[in-house]
Amino acid sequence: MTKYTYFFVVLFCFISCNPLNEEESIADERIKIGVREAGNRLLLSQGDSTSLILPVEKISESKYLLRFKDNHSFEPNAIVNTVKESFQKGQLPSQYIVQVLQCEDQKVAYSYEMHKEEEKTLIPCAGRALPSDCYMFEIRLLGATKPKPGGGLWFLLIIPLVITALMFSKKRKSKNLNFQTESFNRIGSFKFYPNENKLVKETEEFALTKKECEILSLLIAQPNQVISRELLTKKIWEDNGVIVGRSLDTYISKLRKKLASDTTIKITNIHSIGYKLEVLAIEN
Repeated sequence: MTKYTYFFVVLFCFISCNPLNEEESIADERIKIGVREAGNRLLLSQGDSTSLILPVEKISESKYLLRFKDNHSFEPNAIVNTVKESFQKGQLPSQYIVQVLQCEDQKVAYSYEMHKEEEKTLIPCAGRALPSDCYMFEIRLLGATKPKPGGGLWFLLIIPLVITALMFSKKRKSKNLNFQTESFNRIGSFKFYPNENKLVKETEEFALTKKECEILSLLIAQPNQVISRELLTKKIWEDNGVIVGRSLDTYISKLRKKLASDTTIKITNIHSIGYKLEVLAIEN
């Protein structure tokens, strides 16, 4: 590894810790507030002012998940208008895709796309009400851009980074392996990368949500042993002050689908007790 490589490593670390990330964090929080406001308005449109809206979750760079504790029936027209009004009020992106998913199997019960060009907006079947059930709203923002740092300030920041990079270059032999090692667990034919939230099988890669990754990490830590529901919910939800509802079962179902191609792996439900990861081989 050359001193120039160290320069880029240090530069990356600096970027990840600079105030720009704080701006991105604020933008994420504003989006979550807007999504939650849309959920609140949907319930109020039904005369419901008491049902619990679960915390909005960011599941990828541009996707957010809105969930409710109880079952509800939604009118597509109300969904379209309410989300649009809430996003306009919060000055959020005007281009997005909304998918209403059934909690049990994550099948799409209703979806539509909003586009700044009216002819590209797709709103199908707007008059058919969804029956009362457990639904999750997956909202994907389109065309959102992140703030960029000013050119002059960026140039001034590079100067001390160059000096730091040259200092680190003296120790490159002892640190080379730290940047080349990837930590993963082997589960059957899969490689599980907990730090990168992904599963890899040959040429296939499966992205995991933060919660899926946390659940799988706990199961892998004790293979072929029963882990109680109480422990799973406490570690992943209750310690963060979140009410769980049916979330655990939903995420277990998602993990099962992603692991389904390997018959040597099975997440077994031990009735009224918890779950067990049954697998023939787990290696570090």
